[in-house]
Amino acid sequence: MSGASATVGLSMQRAAMLALTPGAKAEDTILLDTGGTAAGAGAAVTQALKGAARIIVGPLFAEESRAAARAAGAVPVLSFSNDEALAGNGAFLLGITAGQSVTAILRYARGRGVKRVAVLGGSSRWAAQGVAAAERLRGAAGLDVIVLPAGTVAASLPALLRGVQPDALLVAEGGDALRAVARATAGSGLQLLGTQQALDLPPQDMAGAWLSGPNPDALSDFAGRYQGGTISAPGLIAALAYDAMTIVEMLRAGGVVDRNALLARPFPIVTGPIRFAADGSAQRELAVLVAGQDGYMLAGKSGSL
Repeated sequence: MSGASATVGLSMQRAAMLALTPGAKAEDTILLDTGGTAAGAGAAVTQALKGAARIIVGPLFAEESRAAARAAGAVPVLSFSNDEALAGNGAFLLGITAGQSVTAILRYARGRGVKRVAVLGGSSRWAAQGVAAAERLRGAAGLDVIVLPAGTVAASLPALLRGVQPDALLVAEGGDALRAVARATAGSGLQLLGTQQALDLPPQDMAGAWLSGPNPDALSDFAGRYQGGTISAPGLIAALAYDAMTIVEMLRAGGVVDRNALLARPFPIVTGPIRFAADGSAQRELAVLVAGQDGYMLAGKSGSL
């Protein structure tokens, strides 16, 4: 609610409040400010526990989440972070992770006949975790995964791929890196694959690519509720805040709000049905989208949980 990410915090607050069930008591939901720091997150959780909180929703970033989980003890923390390194630190990861995104797109690609995939990484933590996820899938259902050398640039891809001869190329990064790869491989007949990070790009820049992400229809329904006649559209983090409170309301309705209740069932939420594991990681069902001249079109799902 303050600090560098205060604007995001305000959108998260608005989205979370939309998920409260009719008749919910205002005093049952406590809003606390982390200030965008690990120390602030730890102090906020300590204050929440003094108010007898049974579950913590947030915080946003990885270091905040570590501090929050340490302070929370046995009280579950639903973190918005997508950093898979948080697994085992006490927090449940609600953010869409690189592993979830890569698993979804490779599962779909294999179902469409892709057998040999080249994987291009990058310098970000997301890209490294995405490459690791691809390597874990090597051999699954006959999938052959070839990780390209670190530092491979787009201009060298055509020659490099002629030697590898893959059916598809998975780019773990988004942004300019993916745009450059799309240009370098255009017209090659190679199927381009991307992760959640790719959805920030105009679809025209990578027409024909298969990408994994939340179902756009579910996001559109949420966005309509969020905007309520205004022109301010929500981002993915706001959707995660809505999802977190949706999960809390489901637990409240069941009468038990604790770690075991979080582990007992999948939750059908806007950003993709999710099931948590004991270490805080999660399986998630994502949509598969095809980039086209008119936008991102729904092509299928990654599979049920």
